[in-house]
Amino acid sequence: MPDDKVDAIIVGAGLSGAVTANELAKAGLTVICLEQGDWPEYGRSAVHRRDSEVAAEQYWQRDPNVRQDTSDYPIDDSGSDVAALMWNGVGGSSVLYLAKWNRMTPSDFRVRSHDGVADDWPLSYEDLEPHYLEAERQFQISGLAGDPAYPEGDGPPNPPLPIRAFGARMAKALNELGWSWWPGASATFPDPERSTKEGPESIKASTDVTHWPSALNAGAELRTNARVRRVLVENGEATGCEYIDSDGNVQTLHARSVILCANGIGTPRLLLLSATDEYPDGLANSSGLVGKRLMLHPFGAVAGLFDDDLDTAVSPLGQQIQSMHFYETDASRGFVRGAKWGLQPTGGPLAVTRSYPWEVANEVMYCENFHETLKARFNRAPMWTLVAEDLPVDTNRVTLSDTLVDGDGLPGAKIEYVADANSRALLKFHTEKAAESLIAAGAVETVVAPLVRSSGWHLMGTAVMGDDPANSVTDRYGTTHDVKNLHIFDSSTWVTSGGVNPVATQAALALWSSTHFLEEWYAR
Repeated sequence: MPDDKVDAIIVGAGLSGAVTANELAKAGLTVICLEQGDWPEYGRSAVHRRDSEVAAEQYWQRDPNVRQDTSDYPIDDSGSDVAALMWNGVGGSSVLYLAKWNRMTPSDFRVRSHDGVADDWPLSYEDLEPHYLEAERQFQISGLAGDPAYPEGDGPPNPPLPIRAFGARMAKALNELGWSWWPGASATFPDPERSTKEGPESIKASTDVTHWPSALNAGAELRTNARVRRVLVENGEATGCEYIDSDGNVQTLHARSVILCANGIGTPRLLLLSATDEYPDGLANSSGLVGKRLMLHPFGAVAGLFDDDLDTAVSPLGQQIQSMHFYETDASRGFVRGAKWGLQPTGGPLAVTRSYPWEVANEVMYCENFHETLKARFNRAPMWTLVAEDLPVDTNRVTLSDTLVDGDGLPGAKIEYVADANSRALLKFHTEKAAESLIAAGAVETVVAPLVRSSGWHLMGTAVMGDDPANSVTDRYGTTHDVKNLHIFDSSTWVTSGGVNPVATQAALALWSSTHFLEEWYAR
């Protein structure tokens, strides 16, 4: 290997890549991160601008097939029930997430043991608990310990965000129904330097804000507009990466280790793009599972229309309150696993005409009904969003596209995904219960979207971890079985999906994997 090799190349500057780069650089390793996108330009749609919703529809578009930025690669989702969403750039999809922060529960790591389906993880909630706490410290999470859905233990470092009128209304209704709820934890934290007469403003904890400044200060290097086209392997070891720079030139970077943090679609795509004569089916794919078992969290939404103003247009990001009352399996329901409910605002005038769940009911808005319908929704419509457990299925998968290419001529991704009977039964039950709670709170009407197509933020399971190389891609720490210095620290390694937003667990996993990586590094 050339003398100019670095200790570690990290592919992807999103949540996992930022956490990993920060840990490794602070420990004294030479780290270069290759990111196909650039830094986000927040001024393009600042919230105080009157056209912020319009600007968000352009620059901050969630679907890369619609956004078509030079940093994006096309995704053929014609064979999928759910469209894959992502942000390619520094901070990754944490730039656009709604900052909902939920740990997985102990049973989420033991689905085979509890419910006889899928597989158990090769690690446990207890293994990750100290890393959950450290992630919550690093991201300055706002929340409250004591949620009955979780074991006893410490919680986030900041108090929960204030519960607004619509959160209080729904909390009261759940109390009356006898259903448990808890203040929603959020990856937003107060900024005392930017206060208004209503109180301090808050900052969303995306990793371009929380982690990259620290990582760069510790010596990590971040190369933007650098599209990795293959991982290089020689004699069974990763030797570095080839990437295409912003001028279209192919560059080679050598390293002692390569760590993939390119998300649950980008990572299997890169492994498949890196096929060689020695690895004809793609790197780290002796199990045949690279790209398989894609999980996207089937997602439902239920809004309630109220006669009174509940201030649901503008609210802190994330969830006012959450409920995991129906989260664990109850065999009498006819399906396994469950979903987390998060109560959130429905946004401004554009949001209540275009986003979920309104697309299922927008025929009433045409012509003479438009203003009346908009008035009925605006500021009067709290919404439950339902994140449903997604069981791993081999036929739900990521492959290379035969027809689509990115701006550098590399094959795009193709996803095939079908929400199975368990997912559909689960969502039917939860949307009905969520609608019941809204009616109990005084809603005069509910609007239900039982499966939202444009909701595939959570990209999991396409390079699964496990103890047996015959049926897994990496070990419990994210090291690939086939190439010992090639690692995967993103959500590709997930065994099951849980039924909560994945960011908390993915941050904890990146810390778990980085900690073990450093232990092994200094034990040599």
